[in-house]
Amino acid sequence: MSQPRKRDRDPLWQLARSRMGRRRFLGLMAAGGAAAVLAACGVRETPEIAPTTPIATTGSRETSSHSISKNPANFLVHDEKSWEARLENMHGVLTPSHLFFVRNNSVSLDLDPRAWRLSVEGDGIENALQLTYDDVRNMPSRVMTSYLECGGNQRAMFDLVQGRAASGTQWKTGAVSNGEWIGISLHEVLTMAGIRDSAVSVLLVGLDTESPEEGFRRVIPVDKAMHPDTLLAYALNGEALPRDHGFPVRALVPGWVGSTSIKWLGKIVVSTTQQWTRNNTTSYVLIGDHYPPEGEAEGVVAREQTIKSALALSWPATITAGSHRIHGYAHSPHGHIARVEWSADSGAS
Repeated sequence: MSQPRKRDRDPLWQLARSRMGRRRFLGLMAAGGAAAVLAACGVRETPEIAPTTPIATTGSRETSSHSISKNPANFLVHDEKSWEARLENMHGVLTPSHLFFVRNNSVSLDLDPRAWRLSVEGDGIENALQLTYDDVRNMPSRVMTSYLECGGNQRAMFDLVQGRAASGTQWKTGAVSNGEWIGISLHEVLTMAGIRDSAVSVLLVGLDTESPEEGFRRVIPVDKAMHPDTLLAYALNGEALPRDHGFPVRALVPGWVGSTSIKWLGKIVVSTTQQWTRNNTTSYVLIGDHYPPEGEAEGVVAREQTIKSALALSWPATITAGSHRIHGYAHSPHGHIARVEWSADSGAS
């Protein structure tokens, strides 16, 4: 018997094939490849698939299966915490893990999954929980294709287009990437903890400790936390999360600014009152005459992303006169993109 190809051993691939007949599977492959297959699969629960993302052993301790060695030539490097993807390197819908943009608010942690714990606490639940890595991986899993975008993506345009620079990392168009994620629904964890009807807000806290509040954190409302697509993810593109992307477990909050998808997740606090932190009062807040304060926030809290698009050209790009075929990307938190209209004369035609 011939040995299965590496692709056939991939848990994501097995997941896709398990959901449809052979003719349907091959038809989708011919039409659009793996992305089409996974799009057809959607994000249904997959309790029949054991979470077998690979873990390698280094010495006496387990670690991420691939702490990616980032090649600076593949990125626009702003600083050691901010690595911008080069869209011109992308040749499909999914971003390979080694080309996935990186934004860390502190150091990139190297955690031992055997020692890692996720605590769930607060007056908004009946039963406090403490989950191990194995607990998470043994719960019914979900697979989803979702983009992740820094809330400051394309910030450089303030200066380049309007001549008034905005503070923060000067991202051009590449603080966004699209991946296939495997994880468990946060809804399942909160249900297990006995979330109360009176619960209002859910605080996600990372284990990185360089921020003033000891661990980068964001607050989401209960309805977003209970949405089935809000995940606790442990795999990216069919492999265990790379260290730079939050191994062993991170939050994934689709359609919301990237800072909401907390890396190296360590604690979840469910409260019967609105929770306020630096990151929803003075940071990640739109402040100005057109943004009236919300509660303790100094303006409107940045939550859901906006529709964006970009041409996948090198930066800076020079195109000679003549006919060229170019490609690009568009994404929206609201649903599928129907079409993109592009103009070279500021919309005159």
